[in-house]
Amino acid sequence: MINIVLFEPEIPGNTGNIMRTCVATNSKLHLIKPLGFSLDEKYIKRSGVNYIDKCDYTVYENIDDFYSKNKGTFYYLTRYGHKPHTSFDYSNSDENIYFMFGKESTGIPPKLLKPHLDHCMRMPMTDKVRALNLSNTVAIMVYEALRQQNYNDLLFDEPHKSKTFIEDSE
Repeated sequence: MINIVLFEPEIPGNTGNIMRTCVATNSKLHLIKPLGFSLDEKYIKRSGVNYIDKCDYTVYENIDDFYSKNKGTFYYLTRYGHKPHTSFDYSNSDENIYFMFGKESTGIPPKLLKPHLDHCMRMPMTDKVRALNLSNTVAIMVYEALRQQNYNDLLFDEPHKSKTFIEDSE
């Protein structure tokens, strides 16, 4: 299973977008407090549209609470990583994979990264930006893992339309 972990997220719109991505990809979301917003804020509802109630998520009091309740392989997305996100093997769909992302302002604290340097990664980019938007980065990671897993049981066609919708249109 693919798991998205947000360490102390601050921006409700990002979290709402990530919730929508989790629903679309059958991924589980883990939120580690403190959160910079309330989960019933209008910004989360607007960016998550009407999918939030379908999101499988858990809120944890702190990082120790999270680690004590979850087992698997942990990957850390950080601007301090030296390996690209594509250099890891996520192809085992039976494995619990956790992608951890830090708060928007400061990322994951170095003291949490240091014991896991071999699983720290950075998305390649120019020297003109420090980092990509959090919700964009989550989407890129989830879809890289899904690509390696051949997209599991996700739909390749829109469920509400005929497979020949465009071909049959005038």
